[in-house]
Amino acid sequence: MDEILKTDEKLGQVRVADEVVSVIAGMAATEIEGIAGMSGGIVGGIAEMLGKKNLSKGVKVEVGETEAAVDLYIIVKYGARIPEIAINCQENVQKAIQSMTGLKVVEVNVHVQGVAFPEPEHKVEETIRVR
Repeated sequence: MDEILKTDEKLGQVRVADEVVSVIAGMAATEIEGIAGMSGGIVGGIAEMLGKKNLSKGVKVEVGETEAAVDLYIIVKYGARIPEIAINCQENVQKAIQSMTGLKVVEVNVHVQGVAFPEPEHKVEETIRVR
C-alpha cells in the first residue's frame, strides 16, 4: 500500500496531512469500549476530557513519506481493564491508519491520562409527613 504515497512522475505525489492522520487515530481510539474520551492534557493536576468534536486533540502524530508514529492521550472508564483497552486501541488505530492512508504505522503509544467515573444517579427522595 505504500505505493499510494510514492511520487509518480506522470501523476504527481499524494501527501496525507498530519491533521488527517490525527483525526483517523482519534476516531479509531474512541471506538474502543472502555475509552471515555481523549485527553487535552493535564490542567492543574486534572485530566481535561475532550468531546467528540475534537477528535484530533489528544493525538500527536509524526508522519513521514511512508510511515507514521502515533501518541494517544486517553481517559478510560472506571472499572475498565487498562492493558486490554490499550492493546485494542493500538490495534484499531494501526489498522485504521494503514487501511485509509497506506502509511505504515511503526508505533502507537497509549498514555492513560485519567479515569472517568460514572455520573451519579440523582435519586428523588420521598418526604414522608407524619401528622
